[in-house]
Amino acid sequence: MMKTKLALAAMIASLALAPASAKPSKSAKPQAAKVVKSKASGKRGAAPVAKSAAKSKGKPAKGKGKAVAAAAASTAAAVAVAKPVQEQAAAPASNEKRLDRRADSLSMQYLTALWRVDPEGGIAVGKFDAAASLTIPDAATRAKKLAFADEWLDKFRKIDTRQLSPRQRTDLALLINKLETDRWRLTTLREFEWNPAQYNIAQPLDLIANTEYAAKPQRLRTILKRLDNVPAYYQAAQASIVNPTREHTQLAIAQAPGTLVVLADLGQAAQGSILNAQEKALFAKRIAEAGSAVIGYVDFLTNLEKTQSASGKARPFRLGKALYEQKFALEVQSASSAEQTYRKALAAREELLTRMNTIADELWPRTMADKPKPNDRFQKIGMLIERLSARHVARENFFPEIRRQIPLLQDWVIKNDLLTLDPGKPLEVRETPMYQRGVAGASIDAPGPYRPKDKTYYNVTPLDGLSAEQAESSLREYNEWILQILNIHEAIPGHYAQLVHANRSPSLVKSLFGNGAMVEGWAVYGERMMLESGYGGNAPEMWLMYSKWNLRSVTNTILDYSVHVNGMGREEAIDLLMRQAFQTRQEATEKWRRVQLSSVQLTSYFSGYEQIMDLREQRRQAQGERFNLKQFHDQFLSYGNAPVKMIAELMRD
Repeated sequence: MMKTKLALAAMIASLALAPASAKPSKSAKPQAAKVVKSKASGKRGAAPVAKSAAKSKGKPAKGKGKAVAAAAASTAAAVAVAKPVQEQAAAPASNEKRLDRRADSLSMQYLTALWRVDPEGGIAVGKFDAAASLTIPDAATRAKKLAFADEWLDKFRKIDTRQLSPRQRTDLALLINKLETDRWRLTTLREFEWNPAQYNIAQPLDLIANTEYAAKPQRLRTILKRLDNVPAYYQAAQASIVNPTREHTQLAIAQAPGTLVVLADLGQAAQGSILNAQEKALFAKRIAEAGSAVIGYVDFLTNLEKTQSASGKARPFRLGKALYEQKFALEVQSASSAEQTYRKALAAREELLTRMNTIADELWPRTMADKPKPNDRFQKIGMLIERLSARHVARENFFPEIRRQIPLLQDWVIKNDLLTLDPGKPLEVRETPMYQRGVAGASIDAPGPYRPKDKTYYNVTPLDGLSAEQAESSLREYNEWILQILNIHEAIPGHYAQLVHANRSPSLVKSLFGNGAMVEGWAVYGERMMLESGYGGNAPEMWLMYSKWNLRSVTNTILDYSVHVNGMGREEAIDLLMRQAFQTRQEATEKWRRVQLSSVQLTSYFSGYEQIMDLREQRRQAQGERFNLKQFHDQFLSYGNAPVKMIAELMRD
């Protein structure tokens, strides 16, 4: 830790008056993955939504049980309003339209007010009206946000949902769920007390600097105003932290150098800009003060971690059953509970292992030569995957190969008429910014519906910092077949394509307040859909590796529930991931870290996927010969990022 502290101190010393000619950070110049333009038909395209990782745990505040139960019941009632129109009390069409307009107007009023209360949330979705304001995370701000949630819950609950159109009823359900989630986080989860990693100024600054919503000097002046409150921000963060988990404390310390890199880049940009001399001097001063505040925060956390380590009294990272079920209900919005989803995952796991065992028997003679075939299926499948995993790109070709595959995936989707794409929507593959590292190895940063034409970033954490052994382990995990499936998941037809569709939804609410299980579920579904279309030539090797990857999504659910609810420990988790799910040690180690830093989010992959598969088969059976796969996909994605169960209701209306 001393080395880290010294490195931070050295970095901040260079921030104040960084020369304009200084070399930008490595991550500042992403390379574009060429998205090839096509002659696809002129049907309406597709859409984006920001993807984010969920945080973790804590115990319920005393006396909050009834409030949480009431919130859950209210959410269920709000979602239940999305029943077919014929089951509702009939209302004249003119009256329905009038009430829809009133509800729409109220929703827009709410959004206008929301971005004033939560400017960081606005920045994340491309709304920069209040970007100059940095929210101070103190008790007064939390009280203000709680009062705001109560005020708007009261307004929305007064609306008679029986006389609204299906679109507006479901919009209202999403708004109520968002407000109830905000309230639950403030009053029950209280993550602000135990997760130091949530206090990070980097991403909003990065988005302001690199989103061309205004001229560069104007954006720099916005940043200048925002920087003024950074010292107060970190003072409030320190005051808010009560008994953090060691895992989140360590993450916050590890991400701090990335925040300093962002500050250094901003300092260089300001000195090389057309700002006047007075503005540049003030910019340098505030950059230095902000950097000092970050270092002070690291110092505070370092001392806190030492104290906790000595006393052994750090808060456990596990969420526990009650909080876990509450969080699952609010965030996933599935028709099933967390426990029911966990049990479905156990059954799906058995089906996958049976299929993989059959494929292993088929491949064994030509792949394993004269090696005796074990009776134990885990050992047999594992040996075969181990042999095939040797086929991977060289370390230095990892990024180039990802970029090369993107246009090939696009061409396949268009050629096979699977989904409407927008070949003109920019996508860039880049190294994961330092301030975002430490949770997931690959992710998508998509613009919000207010700025749908902005770039989407495909973040990939580089292998540079790994030892030769660690890098080889990662490359074997993302071997010749798995790397293709990863790109399907993250890019086309996965997150990138789905989020482009989401931004074009007629419902702004459904684009803004996305459901993680729908977003992740679609990406997992996209993997299956591509192989069903013949991608990979129906080779048993591809199906085996796909099954391994799909088993990973299923195992994510089992792992997350087992760790946070059932108390699974590290060794048992590593065995589940490596021996029973055939993941490499590097991948398993990173997943164990991730499950300590997040909760519920890992369940979203399987939960969303199984709901989408069920919906597709229901539609196929209901429509018979009229069923068209592309039409199903385009219609499904037209509802923004709504929960799958809500989309199912809308598709029946």
